[in-house]
Amino acid sequence: MSEEARAVMGHEAEVIPLHGDTPEHRTQPPGELEQKIASALRFVRHRLGGDYHVDEFGFDPELNDTLLMPLARQLYERWFRAEMFGLENVPDTGPALVVGNHSGTLPLDGVMLQVGLHDHHPAKRNLRLLGADLVYQIPMLAHLARKSGHTLACQADAARLLAKRELVGVFPEGFKGVGKPYSQRYRLQRFGRGGFVATALRAQVPIVPAAIVGAEEIYPKIADLRPIARLFGLPYFPVTPTWPMFGLLGLVPLPSKWIIAFGEPIMTDEYDPEQADDHMTVLNLTDQVRETIQNMLYDQLRRRASIFF
Repeated sequence: MSEEARAVMGHEAEVIPLHGDTPEHRTQPPGELEQKIASALRFVRHRLGGDYHVDEFGFDPELNDTLLMPLARQLYERWFRAEMFGLENVPDTGPALVVGNHSGTLPLDGVMLQVGLHDHHPAKRNLRLLGADLVYQIPMLAHLARKSGHTLACQADAARLLAKRELVGVFPEGFKGVGKPYSQRYRLQRFGRGGFVATALRAQVPIVPAAIVGAEEIYPKIADLRPIARLFGLPYFPVTPTWPMFGLLGLVPLPSKWIIAFGEPIMTDEYDPEQADDHMTVLNLTDQVRETIQNMLYDQLRRRASIFF
């Protein structure tokens, strides 16, 4: 054998690993996309197996955290750029009644309130919103509302949730607030008959006032086509600068700047639960809550530099 052949045979052959077979590649963590796909597949398998919990109201925490909340979070963080103040006024544990102003033509304010408390409260609390009857008359919307933790706005359901030590949210203005014209923005409408106060008194839970700035500008209502509203059984049929002129594109909300603030809790345990049936006590407390939220709205409007910033 020639000297050259011996030299070649004497060297160890260099092994060139195939792509993906290096130790570095074998230990490289999966990319973000792969992780999302794997997580989605695990979620689907888990759901198909039926191994998940839904409470008596239809609330599905797993579906809410995995699917519904991430979708709403995009609006909260990227579109409305919402900020929250006064979160220390919302208790970390135990029952409480969060009472807020209602506006926006379409009630996105409740969803944004829910996202903010879920993501930014130290205890990551789920807000159990009380919705109007109309919500539960629309099949798909009713199903999604139940899955995300909402239930019917009635004293019986509110009392049951508070007894389970849940954080409950209510908008006493109802359709009078969410459907008011843009010319009346940030002027609170009547708070009904004070049913939320009676509920809080019976349950002996604190009332946490909430002021939401930003929702008034997402769909500025400049007119109301009442004949069409009556035809479809709706409380109003809004006309905005973009709807119905631009069709489905007009349903895209304007990117207003949102600020959500929570005031100091109004305690009810200093009252006797039987005072829930006393009209004057309920009326006085209702007026106190309403006045508190109205003043908070003025304060937050001063905090916001402009509608979109």
